[in-house]
Amino acid sequence: MNSASTNRGQNGDLAAQILFAMRNMGVSPLPRNYELFYEAYIGSNPALTRRLVALGAKATQEDLDIISEEFFSHNSNRLVENAHSRLTNELDNIVRLLKQEQSALRIYSDLLEETNGRINAKNLASVELVRNAITLLSQATGDTMARGEKTVASFNQKSADMDAVRRELDEYKRIANTDSLTRLSNRRAFDERMANLFNQTPSASIALILIDIDHFKTVNDTFGHPVGDKILAIVAGLIRACLSRETFAARTGGEEFAVIAEGSSEDMQAMCEKIRSSIEATPFRNSRTGVNYGPITVSLGYAFAVNCQDASELYGRSDVALYNAKNSGRNCIRAYNEEIQREPTKSWLIYKGQG
Repeated sequence: MNSASTNRGQNGDLAAQILFAMRNMGVSPLPRNYELFYEAYIGSNPALTRRLVALGAKATQEDLDIISEEFFSHNSNRLVENAHSRLTNELDNIVRLLKQEQSALRIYSDLLEETNGRINAKNLASVELVRNAITLLSQATGDTMARGEKTVASFNQKSADMDAVRRELDEYKRIANTDSLTRLSNRRAFDERMANLFNQTPSASIALILIDIDHFKTVNDTFGHPVGDKILAIVAGLIRACLSRETFAARTGGEEFAVIAEGSSEDMQAMCEKIRSSIEATPFRNSRTGVNYGPITVSLGYAFAVNCQDASELYGRSDVALYNAKNSGRNCIRAYNEEIQREPTKSWLIYKGQG
């Protein structure tokens, strides 16, 4: 099983590759299983990939669920389902309260009409009748006000409960869309953001920057995956530090990152150079042993969304630029244009649960 970064020259659809691998292992195409294989294929978690490969052709659903619990401990789907159920219950309770209040107000309105009718029928001839009517109305008004205050208190409590559930849902979504190693957004969040770019005509100043750590496989092979994971986390932090809070940044694969930014060509070039030079200038060494893991550099390619028909085309153009940077000696930046060498690129896939 290879990460997406090793399949640069392949034109096969990622979803088809994943489903093919699942079929070869006899794995049922359930959404939770597809999620496991998806994360393994994009290389976001090498340990997860190794665990799935180790299962071979004997993977049982129990084995896969154990791995899912281990690597996705938040179990976001189940948590969201539970939170949704609680939210539905709270809404049902609020609707019930409102119906009860509506019924009470209808009874009160009927009482007012009946009393008014009785008074008019007597032409206010009886002081005692008026006194009794006022007493009855005062009592009914007091009861209705007390019931209304109770309803308001209950409504406020239910609203607070719903707000708490909403915050939980927001947190679950944040966890589900965050790469656990780098704390950047993950591929799922990136796919959603890319899709949303083209829900409307994107601004001409929107650009996609793809970033790839140079010779990262050599680092992993030489120093091991734990060191590689530390380097990934440091590089992610350096990328984030070079961007504004509003700029979207994600880890999209093993050693691959993406930034969706807005600005002119000069702005994009300056942003890319800030990222490139910051990483190049950072020492990557073990402070305890003195072992130097560097130099660590990155290559960057970017393209603007203008004139792109969809997210796939934007991703493809940025990937062509990135490939050109890699092919030009690495540790450099390339912007997409029609003149640069075209090479087969990775297909972009909007994350979809299957089954």
